[in-house]
Amino acid sequence: MKKYFLPTLVGAVVGLGVFLEVSAPVSAQNNNDLQTTYEQLDLFGDIFERIRAEYVEEVDDVALIEAAIKGMLTSLDPHSSYLPPKDYDEMQVETRGEFGGLGIEVTQENGFVKVVSPIDDTPAYRAGLESGDFITHIGGDSVLGLTLSEAVDLMRGEVGEEIVLTIFRESADEPFDVTIVRDIIKLTAVKIRTEGRAIVIRVTSFTEKTYANLLEGMAEEIEANGGVDNIDGFILDLRNNPGGLLSQAIAVSDAFLDAGEIVSTRGRDEMDSDRFNALPGDLAQGKPIVLLINGGSASASEIVAGALQDHRRAIVVGTKSFGKGSVQTIMPVQGDGAIRLTTARYYTPSGRSIQALGITPDILVEQRSRVEKDEEEDGSSPASRRSEADLRGSLNNDSLTDEEIEQLEAERAEQEDIAARRDEDFQISYGLDMLRSLNVLAK
Repeated sequence: MKKYFLPTLVGAVVGLGVFLEVSAPVSAQNNNDLQTTYEQLDLFGDIFERIRAEYVEEVDDVALIEAAIKGMLTSLDPHSSYLPPKDYDEMQVETRGEFGGLGIEVTQENGFVKVVSPIDDTPAYRAGLESGDFITHIGGDSVLGLTLSEAVDLMRGEVGEEIVLTIFRESADEPFDVTIVRDIIKLTAVKIRTEGRAIVIRVTSFTEKTYANLLEGMAEEIEANGGVDNIDGFILDLRNNPGGLLSQAIAVSDAFLDAGEIVSTRGRDEMDSDRFNALPGDLAQGKPIVLLINGGSASASEIVAGALQDHRRAIVVGTKSFGKGSVQTIMPVQGDGAIRLTTARYYTPSGRSIQALGITPDILVEQRSRVEKDEEEDGSSPASRRSEADLRGSLNNDSLTDEEIEQLEAERAEQEDIAARRDEDFQISYGLDMLRSLNVLAK
């Protein structure tokens, strides 16, 4: 049941098409457009020379041109940008799963830096940053007027150094400061564990190692449980997963699908469109899947959620995802740098684009950070949980054998264990309850 995938980058090969139209009016229009373009380039050159000659201080020509390139790309959308050689090298390291920094995925909105999601077990995660937070100041300086790349550069620094971020959070009364110590970020793309009778698959990012880690981890965990028949199903946890490589999103989706389209991408030109289909073989062997998402699930995470939802292969639980439905291609350019350019939108198998809309879960379940309850009032205190068996002189149940009673008590203990997790992670607990219910119905 092995599936093999060629390692690919996010982007695709970009070709240059030449189209000739024998029509005087269109040709005249093209000439007019070309003339306008040349005039604007002349304007750029004129302004560049005036800055060089008359600005109050001497300027660096290379830095000035780089700034112009950055401005040109960031004016397109929040995800297109210029990557100088150093940034390009760091980006390549990040996709391999280890880099230095805060451990946070960000975008830009209304002039501020917005947190897409903190990455598990990183300085930003441990500092309590949340999806949807706005970073208004970095080291005491406002981010207004900065491009996203400039803001990210300010957040970078030496490992072990502290940085203070000012955070605006909708649920907070006023902005507050968070101090974070930069560290080496070692991404474990996939973490797998058993909870009760379910296998929980936590995918934190889509790096070059994600599918390989998934394949190996699932095989080991299924074997540790004595085979797939001994589990109720799988929970695929994509919460706060900011995305990554398109090829890995396709591979992970394919891991749970036997056939059908996974995702399609459509560029400006119809010839640039692609469709990706699943190959035979389901790593979950037909067992039920509950897939968890939230506002920090973006891009590649939404591709997986959309594919499994459209094919009715998984029940999607949680809250609406981030809504990043575009594909960025990394294009190396002269000087050892690169540009990250939005080249396509992606569509789920049913043909829907989730750009700015996100994936809507099948079952909306908000996470509970704190469950407030009064044991005496809601009847959950030990004193209020007395039953017939606690009464003095109550009759024994003679319809069950000792082994059957033992099994019943074990099942109850498992249910109580799941219930006890609700305060810690309500969405995971909900998923476990759902898998148990589906298994009961199947039997």
